[in-house]
Amino acid sequence: MQMTFRWFGPNDPVRLDQIRQIPGVTGIVSALHDLPVGAAWPRDAVLSLRDRVAEHGLALPVIESVPVHEDIKLGRPTRERYAEAFGQSIVSLGAAGVGVLCYNFMPIFDWTRTDLAARQPDGSTALAYDDAALAAIDLSRGTGDLPGWAAAYDAETLGALRAAYANVSPARLWEHLHWFLEYVTPIATSAGVRLALHPDDPPWPIFGLPRIVTDGDALSRVTQLVDAPANGLTFCTGSLGARADNDLPAIVQRVGARIHFVHARNVKRTGARAFHESRHPTRDGDVDMRAVFAALKTVHFDGPMRPDHGRMIWGETGRPGYGLYDRALGATYLTGLWEGLTTAS
Repeated sequence: MQMTFRWFGPNDPVRLDQIRQIPGVTGIVSALHDLPVGAAWPRDAVLSLRDRVAEHGLALPVIESVPVHEDIKLGRPTRERYAEAFGQSIVSLGAAGVGVLCYNFMPIFDWTRTDLAARQPDGSTALAYDDAALAAIDLSRGTGDLPGWAAAYDAETLGALRAAYANVSPARLWEHLHWFLEYVTPIATSAGVRLALHPDDPPWPIFGLPRIVTDGDALSRVTQLVDAPANGLTFCTGSLGARADNDLPAIVQRVGARIHFVHARNVKRTGARAFHESRHPTRDGDVDMRAVFAALKTVHFDGPMRPDHGRMIWGETGRPGYGLYDRALGATYLTGLWEGLTTAS
């Protein structure tokens, strides 16, 4: 297992020299954040990112993410142009030695929360989600009222996209994902890049939009759409753990050979479709992290892993969920848990 850490580039208040000092962390997970969705990533830009990370003694094993254009998810005639650009990006990643590409197939909205600073009993703040709070959000003015989405879509663009998805059922979205994987998996295989589809977060429909990658059956189905080693998964304990009916260790056993990347995060479920993110250890949330890691060991997982969203602690400010302190604590806890299981075996 390789412990990694998410870094958002030169404008991230968390610095590479700080990340390098976290025990166990040897790699960076990052992306080219200044490119528009649908653009092909230039090889030189990826090489430059890799070299910048390497200057601090760190590797770049994962890119998260190359966004999938909405025209691909909608199955529009223009999808081939955007899939071709996605394929060019994969080739650029392969040329830079990046082994894993994490991406998602969520319509319009990426991971979604209704509170970016939910106060916890210990005084920290955490990301939280509640279906009732989501229902109260007014999208008629675009995504400005949705926490974390101030600059994503204006009202006209969002309205047009939501109208377009009115004709996309879950079955059709699966068809569009199948088409996409058939297009890009051979490119990834040739480039030496492993695709790692991230589960939907939260793992249920929001704003009337279909979400299909939500449980063990769905993850297994993804791997069967194109049965090739390069077509794999990001196993996110927080996304899947938000549903009480997801047996995470059993899912690991089911799809283990195709898990290319792990997001380790704990959540505390507070309702049928409500949760807040918690400290990483098992005792603090509803995800049995030790059982998940034990399952990962039995399927011989040896890829990159990162501590996912953390709380904001010790007065730290910045990007909610992506502060330095709690994620650093998470990385050390996860490294120790993994080493303990290794020693025990």
